[in-house]
Order: sequence, then structure tokens, then C-alpha cells
Amino acid sequence: MWNSATRFLRIVATVIRYRLDTFIPIQLLPWYLKYSVGLVLNIGRKRLDKNRGTRLRLALESLGPIFVKFGQILSTRRDLLPDDIADELAKLQDRVPPFSGELATSIIEKELGASVDEIFKAFDRKPLASASIAQVHTATLKSGEEVVVKVIRPNIEKTIRQDIKLLYTLAHFVAKTSSDGRRLRPVEVVQDYEYTILDELDLAKEAANTGLLQRNFENSDLLYVPQIYWDYSRRNVMVMERISGIPVADIPALRDKNVNMKVLAERGVEIFFTQVFSHSFFHADMHPGNIFVDPSTPEKPKYIAIDCAIMGSLDDADKNYLARNLLAFFKRDYRMVAELHVESGWVPKGTPVHAFESAIRSVCEPMFAKPLKEISFGQVLLGLFQTARRFNMEVQPQLVLLEKTLLNIEGLGRQLYPDLDLWVTAKPFLERWMSEQVGPRRLLDEVKKQAPEWAAHLPQIPNLVFSTMTHLSQQEIRIQEQTQALEQIRKELRRSRRNQPFKLLGLLALGAAWITTDNIALEHLAQADILSLALFLGGVYLLVLKP
Repeated sequence: MWNSATRFLRIVATVIRYRLDTFIPIQLLPWYLKYSVGLVLNIGRKRLDKNRGTRLRLALESLGPIFVKFGQILSTRRDLLPDDIADELAKLQDRVPPFSGELATSIIEKELGASVDEIFKAFDRKPLASASIAQVHTATLKSGEEVVVKVIRPNIEKTIRQDIKLLYTLAHFVAKTSSDGRRLRPVEVVQDYEYTILDELDLAKEAANTGLLQRNFENSDLLYVPQIYWDYSRRNVMVMERISGIPVADIPALRDKNVNMKVLAERGVEIFFTQVFSHSFFHADMHPGNIFVDPSTPEKPKYIAIDCAIMGSLDDADKNYLARNLLAFFKRDYRMVAELHVESGWVPKGTPVHAFESAIRSVCEPMFAKPLKEISFGQVLLGLFQTARRFNMEVQPQLVLLEKTLLNIEGLGRQLYPDLDLWVTAKPFLERWMSEQVGPRRLLDEVKKQAPEWAAHLPQIPNLVFSTMTHLSQQEIRIQEQTQALEQIRKELRRSRRNQPFKLLGLLALGAAWITTDNIALEHLAQADILSLALFLGGVYLLVLKP
């Protein structure tokens, strides 16, 4: 409790120091809070001649690694943030001091149940790199393989959960007191952050993600993913093959190795679209710190990817939506874009298509005034999401991850090769994928997919055939019986219709007999007139005895 109070006071002090009160709608507070908060904010305020985005970035950096990580994730939500804030938060870097090698050693030994000397031939207690969630040490296995050991920071989960509670408190406050705050959906942003960062605390999940990405690109000449050593990987420790390569942002080193920068940039785009549309599983944290280049074949350079903590996936509906929309965009078929949004349910069914089409056109036409190679795929997608939000479109988390990754890939590609024409690489890929969704090839793929399941049922086919034939035979008998019954009913109805005049005549005869006998009792019937008796008997016959 004391730690939480101390942390809260530090956050308040940071708000004062960096003038973050500009984000707080003080005018909407009750009068007693308005004046008290205003007084506090004006005492000891450090005035900075910087814009709001810079002040927010500096404040997050001063609050430590958890808030830095929050700022990094927040910077990806360009569908929610103003551009000046998103651009500034994108500059956040993990400048986190490492924790001691002895502490890292104790965590490894606790997780793996043995001393580092028993596990490794050599272990460097000095960290190779340190970040907000974990740090990395180099080591050599007893079998001789060079590896890196990733270790989660001690007690980091407790700190993260405390900070998340405070973030939720701030988010609810902003959402309740500001219409702009509600529009930015701060509670949803904190929820996304909580989900992402808690996943990053589990290195077993990261190892599983790495294994799947590795299988997807097995024997590929586009991307290499390091090997995971599963016997030495746990929730708080992960052991992975040590890779050697040039950081993708080190352009002078790449040029020194005569790497074909045009091919390298195009291959980055190809890797992205392969992950998204062929594998439905993509690396969603592809910033330069997580990407290296193998320059051993400079004309066909190969990428190396690490840190698979944050991954995205798309289902067939998402992929279909993206492919058809992007193709329609670059054909300037805005009517199709609007109809696709309504058809897929991304915007409400009652949305006026013509109004939505007009809004999309107003955003996209200025983009197409530039040469195609200068058009930003990421900005097109961002413009689409921002426009659709005006029509109550709820942006799906997987699409936000994809947008962020596309912006990273596009920015990186043009950094490597400024004349990169993303559309030249993307259009054939999208058109090929769309053609594969229909036609004989798609049918063949579905048959191949279902073949193992069909094969499993082959031994049951004779019994199924026999049961089906027996069922059909019994069904045929029942149909015949029902047909006969219906025919009998028809005959009875026809006969009933034919006998109706006789029944009526019988009723008349009985009535005449009653009148003529003048209500003579049955025991005196012999005294009645012969005609009355004849009428009575005839009526009984017509009503009862005549078939």
C-alpha cells in the first residue's frame, strides 16, 4: 500500500514537472478540485519550452521502463492519437540500466534447477543487452553451441501490475471528464497494454511464437529465425541460438558488404506479405532493433528476426477484407471500398454508402496526386481507419497490429532504398492471393485439407452404406403405408360426399315419422299409422345402416 502511494505521488510530481496538466480538463472538475489542482500545478512547475508530445515523452522516460513501454505501445495507436503525440512517442527507446549478473544467475538456476556451471560450458555474467522487460547474456552450451540467454527482470510483474492499476485509474478519470478523452478510449488503450506486456513476461509464449515462425520459414532464403533450445526454456528464462548479422539500420555496414539495397528492401516487403497472407501469423514488433541481415549472399541478402513476443494473426475474413480493400484503393474504386466495409460489418449496416464513399475519396485522392512509389501503404491504411471511425467503425486489435507493422516495414524499406515502390511488390502478391481464393486451385487445396479426415472414415463406409440402404428401404415402406392410408381416406371422403343426400333424406323421414305419430310412445308404436312406421324405419336405414 505504501509503495502504491509513493508511486502515485511520484506520478503527480512528474505531471507537475512536465506540465502534463494540459492533458487534464481542469475546467470540467468541481470548483474545489479546480482551484486546489490549479494551485498545486502552479507551485514549483518546471516550465519547458517544448510541445505537448515532447513533454509527454520526457515524462514517461522519467517514470521508468514500464511507462516507457506503455508509451511505445501507445505510439502504435495512430488510429486514436493526434499525429504530433504519436510521432513523439515513437522516439521512445529502452535506455534501461541492467540488473546484476549475479541476480540473473540466481534466476536462471532457480528456473532450470541446476547451476549455470552444470548447464553451460561458459556463461558471461555481464549482459549483452538490457531492456525494460528482460536482459540478455551470452553463453556456450556443454555441446559447444553458442547461445543467448534471455532473463526476465526480477519482481518486474509486481511493479507492472501496480502501474497498470494506476494507469486504469488515470484512464477512467480522463474518460469520465473529457469528451476528447472518451474519443481516444483510454481504458481500451490500457487494456491493450496490459494484454501485450503481460504476454511479454512469459518467455515460454515467446519461445512458442519463435518456433512457429521458424517452421513457417523453414528452408526459406528470405528469413532466418534462430533455434530455440527447449530443454533450457521456461517462463522466466529462454535459451536461443546466437545469431551473427548486421543490424538492419546500420546502412554503412551493409553497403561495405556490397548488399543489394533494392533487393533487401523488396524482400522485407515480401516477407511481410508472406507472413500476413500465406501464414496468417506475423511478427508485429519488427523495429530495427529486432532485425538483422545476413550479408553472406549480398545479391540475395537474407533477413534474421528475433524477439517474437508480440505476434499478430488474421483469419480468412480479415485477409479477404484487407486484400480486396487495398486492391480497390489502388484502383480508386472508392464505391467498392465503402461497400466492402458495410458488407463485412466493419461499419453498421445502415451506413449510407454514398456518404462513406465521398469521405474516403476526400481522404485518398490527395494521396494519389503523388507518384505511386511515393504513396505510403501505411498512411493509406491509417486514412482508411480514421475515416471509417467517423462512421462508427470499431478498429480490430489485429488490424492495429498489422497497421503498425506495415508502417515499420514501409519506413524501414524506404530507409534502405528511398525509391522503393511498395505497390510493385504488393500488387502481384495481393492479386495472386485473391485468385487463389476461388477456382480449381482453391478447390484442390480444400480437398487436400479434408483428405486426412475423409481417410479416417474409410473403414466405416461399408456400415454406413448398409445403414443408409436399410434406412431408405424402411423409409420406402413407410411412404407406401402412408400413401395407402391417404388413399383410403380419400375413398371414405368420396363415399361420404355421395351419401350426403341419403343422410339428409333419412333425417327428413325421421322428422315426418315423429310428426305423423303425434309423439306416440314407443310401446304404442303398433297402434300408429303404417305410413309413420315405414318413415321411421326408412330414416333409420338411411342414417345408420346404408353404407
